[in-house]
Amino acid sequence: MSLHRSLKYSAAGAKLRNVFKRVERLQILRENERWSPESDSVYCLPKVRTRFKTVSRKKKKAEDEPKKK
Repeated sequence: MSLHRSLKYSAAGAKLRNVFKRVERLQILRENERWSPESDSVYCLPKVRTRFKTVSRKKKKAEDEPKKK
């Protein structure tokens, strides 16, 4: 018996999220030394920047190279 296409696993859940969970934010803030568990509260945490997609630019060919004919 085959599996219906709507029930198959998709890669939609593997995308980068634009919002971190509180535990993830605390971990990033602790790594950057912006939060310490002894003195700071877990509420009203500062914002944490997420990863952004980088745009790759095409490399230009060097002008001093001879052109092929």
